[in-house]
Amino acid sequence: MQKFKLKSDFKPAGDQPKAIESLVDGLKKGMRHQTLLGVTGSGKTFTVANVIEKIQKPTLVIAHNKTLAAQLAQEYRDFFPENAVHYFVSYYDYYQPEAYMPITDTYIEKEAMINEEIDRLRHASTQALLTRKDVIIVASVSCIYGLGSPEEYEKVNMKIENGMKISRNEFIRSLVAIFYERTNADLSPGNFRAIGNAIEIMPVDERVIYRIEISGDNIENIRKIDAVSRSVIGDIQVFYLFPAKHFITSEDQKKRAIKSIKLEITSRLKELEKQGKTLEAERLKRRTSYDLALIREVGYCNGIENYSRHFSGRTAGEAPDTLLSYFPRKVDGSPDFLTIIDESHVTVPQIGGMYAGDASRKKTLIEHGFRLPSAADNRPLKFNEFEERIGQVIYTSATPADYEMEISEQVVEQVIRPTGLIDPIVEVRPIISDSKYKGQISDFINETEKVVKNKNRAIATTLTKKMAEDLSEYLKEKGVKAEYLHSDIKTIDRIEILTEFRKGKFDCLVGVNLLREGLDLPEVSFIGILDADKEGFLRSETSLIQTIGRAARNVEGKVILYADNITGSMKKAIDETERRRKIQLEYNKKRNITPKTIIKKIHSITDEMESRHQKTVKTLLEIDKKLYEKNPAKLIKEKTKQMNDAVKILDFETAAILRDEIRELERKKENKQIQL
Repeated sequence: MQKFKLKSDFKPAGDQPKAIESLVDGLKKGMRHQTLLGVTGSGKTFTVANVIEKIQKPTLVIAHNKTLAAQLAQEYRDFFPENAVHYFVSYYDYYQPEAYMPITDTYIEKEAMINEEIDRLRHASTQALLTRKDVIIVASVSCIYGLGSPEEYEKVNMKIENGMKISRNEFIRSLVAIFYERTNADLSPGNFRAIGNAIEIMPVDERVIYRIEISGDNIENIRKIDAVSRSVIGDIQVFYLFPAKHFITSEDQKKRAIKSIKLEITSRLKELEKQGKTLEAERLKRRTSYDLALIREVGYCNGIENYSRHFSGRTAGEAPDTLLSYFPRKVDGSPDFLTIIDESHVTVPQIGGMYAGDASRKKTLIEHGFRLPSAADNRPLKFNEFEERIGQVIYTSATPADYEMEISEQVVEQVIRPTGLIDPIVEVRPIISDSKYKGQISDFINETEKVVKNKNRAIATTLTKKMAEDLSEYLKEKGVKAEYLHSDIKTIDRIEILTEFRKGKFDCLVGVNLLREGLDLPEVSFIGILDADKEGFLRSETSLIQTIGRAARNVEGKVILYADNITGSMKKAIDETERRRKIQLEYNKKRNITPKTIIKKIHSITDEMESRHQKTVKTLLEIDKKLYEKNPAKLIKEKTKQMNDAVKILDFETAAILRDEIRELERKKENKQIQL
């Protein structure tokens, strides 16, 4: 069995060695709940990574948003390059849940756009959990939503090996049975194509092609091929192919489900008619009859997840299978994995609140005949169900909430940073201009210009998304390169914006709540908290401490609270920051430590989420590099001809790839001419 092996250029320092020892000791003693109270920049992730290496258990890390999850996944991949570290978040780029508003008699149909790459990463997560032990899954709270039975998912995976007795037609039928789709075009995850006696498959969790060559009724050869260049990676003896969907249903299960749904329809229609709800009864009868016809004929209908209880055989009210069901269990059925709840003061309440919101929406749909009562069982876990399904837990936060502090058998404090960095200087300046300061916006611009001269970055936090967008535009008008970031921006775009910010493509990031927890931005030396005296969630003691912490990874860190009054939350946040600074300064003085800004590699999980189109263009540019150097004009002319030929035969995908390669070649040519 492969073991977790931590790789890092650094050794634990500051408070880390003591924290690692205490947490590992607590786990070995069987403590169920522990809290790591670590200040921002103290290396909580590195501490946890060391704990994982010492404990050697599969680990679930839960973050409260996709951006933070992506960052953590990349950090753990850096620490454990030889182990399986995966990213599991909701695969929707856009999701509008089904809903009904009785007051206006408005029915809103479910709308969703699935991100193919994130879906691939979800499959990679579940497959890793079922095939190895050295697995870390970094997930958002989507890990508590229904996913499909791990037993059924694992049961139907195909073992494909050289010499295996199977005919071409049997093999194709087997692929269709596990939801792989046949295509004659380019392969994407979950597709296959037949070329003579060979079958090419792209697994749902990979971006490579497996070419299976069949002679008679035997598999003669299995070849692994690069999906872009078509170069052979190598011949292999065996590989496992998991289903293309997480929800797997056998024919027997389908028949049983249809029968069970019919019984529920009959019972529910009687209830509605007894209550005098004729309209609701007619609506339910029509909708469910249509769904049943589709399930019977094609095995699927829109909103099939609402019938999940019937397919799985669960009883009413029983918790659904989720990602947690894929983690290992001991012989007695108890969880045998470690759970890390990152930024627990936000993540724990988020986990706890998911069920109620979902239940309220479903209740309205059920009451008005849009769904059967069993639809309520297609839901996230309740908090007590979540607690039952996780093993030993470590909560990590700079500001743990009352829940973690009360439930934890041990609280381990990590105040000293390995770098010697201390918490930033905090100042309070007026919102409205006075004799000394120009007012919050003008003063913020003035301070930002200073840090940009020193090649550092600045952050502004506002109270609303609209304010963030407006301030970003205003800063650009004043000559400050700025971008806004908030929850309306797509997951992948958020990660890309943060990466560009770190690279210095712009100097100021403006945001709301999204900027508070867990974002590791060592280039930031100044933060302006606008309207800091507006008491509320965004300006609470916890929020202020978290925001102040964003500037603690830079030796020049400074935070200005723009306020006309000092609120209770502001005073507590300032006092706590001063308490930590005092401990940190004394530690540095005793050991003659000079603080240093954190230096961290800039890369992003989006690197592996590049589209096939972009990767193909890059590959072609690399292949044509020598031809370009020899005669750029001739190469561009030849590529243009190839593009036009592709258009003539209606091969628009190839034409688009060639078009983008030509654009890159022309850009390179122009830059070269400018330099000359």
